[in-house]
Amino acid sequence: MSQLSGNRSRPENIAVSPEQAGRRIDNFLLAYLKTIPKSRVYQMLRRGEVRANGGRIKPDYRLQPGDDIRIPPVFEQARADPGKPPARLVDMIRACVMHEDERIIVVNKPSGLVVHAGSGSAFGVIEALRELYQPAQTLHLVHRLDKETSGCLLIAKDMVVLRQVNQALKNGEVEKEYDALLQGRLRKKNLRVNTPLQRHRNRRGEGQVRPDESGKSAISGFSTVKVFRDATLVKVRTATGRTHQVRVHAASIGHPLAGDGKYGDREFNRKMRKLGLKRMFLHAGKLSVPVLKKTGQYQFSALSPDDLEQVLTRLSQAQAQYHLPG
Repeated sequence: MSQLSGNRSRPENIAVSPEQAGRRIDNFLLAYLKTIPKSRVYQMLRRGEVRANGGRIKPDYRLQPGDDIRIPPVFEQARADPGKPPARLVDMIRACVMHEDERIIVVNKPSGLVVHAGSGSAFGVIEALRELYQPAQTLHLVHRLDKETSGCLLIAKDMVVLRQVNQALKNGEVEKEYDALLQGRLRKKNLRVNTPLQRHRNRRGEGQVRPDESGKSAISGFSTVKVFRDATLVKVRTATGRTHQVRVHAASIGHPLAGDGKYGDREFNRKMRKLGLKRMFLHAGKLSVPVLKKTGQYQFSALSPDDLEQVLTRLSQAQAQYHLPG
């Protein structure tokens, strides 16, 4: 494929190899078309410009061995080489590695850090890890966490493991548990939300997710941990991993996440900021991965970070002040 700066490339057909099979088409294109903006890649997919075996495909389509992928002509504009991730970022991620073996790496991702470059960020967790483990290691993100979300993040060391975990995700065998602070008091101690979700773009072209019966299956289980005056601390367990799943499901039941600027309540968020909450209250505290070849079952835990614990302490003090029951 032509990589001439500022030129329009020619259409190209790619035959998917066994090593490439199992990858999502959007991730494949983002890696292959390195000089093309992420927004343009997703635009090509939405418009049907990218074809697999002559047919239109969605961003979550997984490549199959022998697939004929047609990439349309694209205008490639030169970009400055971002260079290497700064040493302080690499050192931070090194300190956040919770587990490593011959197959996977698990990182306790800090809040405020993206998982990969893009959307205004030159570097993320995966770029720092690749610098840390280069040049011998090929690393792949298994799933994602929002920039503000902290906690367990899983990285595969090869495509075989990536495909295995992706299949486990598809089968609902990967369990994730989040610590979340919700607006108001849940009407039930345990609440199961089974509402399909659909990605779309609003009038400003921003990506959002909304409940939609024609969307993808998504199940979240909310369990009350502690009730405050106007908030509830919960554990949220998910076996599906849809974009913004916990956030949208929480908002759909009338209890949006504290600090959520996209799906949350502005007045509630303002009150939480007064208590010291500077980001969305969502932490991926536990991750369970089923048995993989040559390994047993994986289970990981990451304690809730200090910034969120301090907010809970202030909430507890406010509850005592109002003499409310626990």
